[in-house]
Amino acid sequence: MSDPTPWIVAEDRGDIRKHAPATMRNRDAIAAVLAESLPGRGTVLEVASGSGEHAAFFAAQFPALNWQPSDPDPSALASIASWCAGLGNVLAPLAIDAATAEWGIECADALLCINMVHISPWSATLGLMAGAGRILPAGAPLILYGPYRRADIPTAPSNEAFDASLKARNPAWGLRDVAAVSAAATAHGLALERLVEMPANNVTLIYRR
Repeated sequence: MSDPTPWIVAEDRGDIRKHAPATMRNRDAIAAVLAESLPGRGTVLEVASGSGEHAAFFAAQFPALNWQPSDPDPSALASIASWCAGLGNVLAPLAIDAATAEWGIECADALLCINMVHISPWSATLGLMAGAGRILPAGAPLILYGPYRRADIPTAPSNEAFDASLKARNPAWGLRDVAAVSAAATAHGLALERLVEMPANNVTLIYRR
């Protein structure tokens, strides 16, 4: 079955250090894909870092890379800073709203976005693609992780239930079609390199400039 709903700002209990249970279950599988896809050196921009648990884990796994976490929510930024305290290759988190054109970063060598596309309006995905087109050099990867719909594969019942729960929280949220996401990517010079099947009915999408 798919991962349960992760930490969502609207359900925040006020703790500084947030915890998204899904990160403990998916971080190793994602790290295995990142090991094959990230450059050896440079800066990885993570858009929508959420609690910051992924940023802290991946920064420790890839010490030769600088990790630039980000999130639009102030409470998430505080949580990211808490989780990443003491990690020398993690930069101070940026307040990035993917839907806007002002990200406060000029370039990055890779861009990672985990579990944002379905928990945000479509405008955030369009902004993500535009931003990737702006800041990534030729050959650099944009890596997306989460549950997606595919025209040729039936959506798992657990993902359909997850989609319904997301839309009940916000009608602008919900699972996206890989074809629609890829079309948005193509408009900004990004091509789908490969789709990797992941545990719990998730996938990783790897695009290249």
